[in-house]
Amino acid sequence: MKIFSLAVVLAPPNKPCTILSSASDLSSFSFYQRGSVAEFMSFFTKTISERTPQGQRQSVQENSYTAHVYNRGGAEQLAAVIITDQEYPVRPAFSLLTKLLDDFIAKVPQTSYNTPAAISFPEINSYLQKYQDPRQADAIMKVQQELDETKIILHKTIESVLQRGEKINDLVDRSTALSAQSKMFYKTAKKQNSCCVIM
Repeated sequence: MKIFSLAVVLAPPNKPCTILSSASDLSSFSFYQRGSVAEFMSFFTKTISERTPQGQRQSVQENSYTAHVYNRGGAEQLAAVIITDQEYPVRPAFSLLTKLLDDFIAKVPQTSYNTPAAISFPEINSYLQKYQDPRQADAIMKVQQELDETKIILHKTIESVLQRGEKINDLVDRSTALSAQSKMFYKTAKKQNSCCVIM
């Protein structure tokens, strides 16, 4: 699971989109491919932002990439786009986009949207790094993982109890067999002792 690109886009309806802030992690590509891949990510980001109606979310797959877009619309006319591999879960991706837009709106004044080069939003890089692990973006997914781990521990505990129970059953069976043998030994010893009394 990997996030390749994260972007905040000014997406006015029926007009070209402008990327206001973006971050990318192209370390999995060769040095010579990175420029082309970065151009593809920008093009992909703008294209799906323009084609997503305001107030809607959608996911688009292209080759081995999946782009999730949330066009919030409203007064700000902002959209957020995350481009991931196909394994990255959908719910954490959209949770991250919502957090990203909330943070961007809170920290960047709307008057600066006209000059994207002047926008300083370094938090987008920390979002990109932090949420490479989707459990960080989605509390429900994190709780689910904790429940799964607890379930695994419970299964191990039940298995160990059953194994212990099986061993206890074996001991009880052995003691029952031992008791029968002890009784036979006692009877035999008593017979032996009774026939040979020393005077």
